[in-house]
Amino acid sequence: MRYNRPMPSHGSDRKGLTVAVTGPTGEIGQAFVASLERSREVARIVGMARRPFDPAARGWKKVSYRRGDVLDGDAVRELVREADVVVHLAFMIMGGAGESREINVAGSRNVFEAAVAANARRLVYASSVAAYGFHRDNPQPLTEEVPARGSAEHYYSAQKAEVEALLAATLAGTRTAGYVLRPCIVAGPQAPLLIDSLPYTQISERLPASVRGLLEGVPILKPVLPDTGVPFQLVHHDDVASAMRAAVLGRGEPGAYNLAAPGEITLGLLAEELGWYSIPVPELAVDAAAEMIARLGFLPAQAQWIAVFREPVIMSAAKARRELGWRPRHDALSTLRETIGAARAEPLIR
Repeated sequence: MRYNRPMPSHGSDRKGLTVAVTGPTGEIGQAFVASLERSREVARIVGMARRPFDPAARGWKKVSYRRGDVLDGDAVRELVREADVVVHLAFMIMGGAGESREINVAGSRNVFEAAVAANARRLVYASSVAAYGFHRDNPQPLTEEVPARGSAEHYYSAQKAEVEALLAATLAGTRTAGYVLRPCIVAGPQAPLLIDSLPYTQISERLPASVRGLLEGVPILKPVLPDTGVPFQLVHHDDVASAMRAAVLGRGEPGAYNLAAPGEITLGLLAEELGWYSIPVPELAVDAAAEMIARLGFLPAQAQWIAVFREPVIMSAAKARRELGWRPRHDALSTLRETIGAARAEPLIR
């Protein structure tokens, strides 16, 4: 897919860019906006999300914030009206297929069309490794030349691929350049989703404190993670933020960029770092469970993530290093340890 070449911004870059951001309060959003705050090339940041948020509480001086929904076309158009660069981060990962599709696809369409209508110089979209889909015939490692096919049985994956195609179609023939960032699993102190989505975490949150304490005091009752042996990657939210800032500033050519830290993780290593147990799970058992979950539409979104651990989805980040000048400061293991440390401090886990 081609995403156009950059065009001049609304004003001189010497005056600094105006950047509009949807979803600035999320796991990636807060690290990203903090990164823009430190950039001399960014003069003004306008952000919009659905929840209350006070930029001053974070020490942000360039940010003006408003509450709004990407499904509200008027709110989106007002957000991007004077933007040199539009960054789309608002996305629902966990939720029902219908609700997430409305926000993820219809909301993204609103943002993309508004950015083009406003003559934004660049549009930066936070996609995901999930856009590639969890296909047995995908090459390893994945490069940006591999088609983003998604996986129909995993609606987050399917929606990510659909939105990438929507972006390319919306930008075709326009003067707005598109950057698509595809991070692997994002983790770090401000991104607890990896830990929060574990089955034991979901269950333990519903237990009385006295019961949790009893279980934690009995070693044989430590949580157990099924280990498929399939490796996966992590990337620190601060490193995702630095790559997105490079895209905002127009580094490299428009197009897609994979983001993954050095090193790989398995569920066995995750269990070891948590102080939990792990047990090997045969590939056939994982396949059978994933097929069953795909047929049961009433199960929670977290259950669909078993598809992630059926096949390795390992990306090469060489293009981001080469063209964006991206240099991640955290490897996978250090990112995992920071995530676990923050989760214990919450405490999401003990």
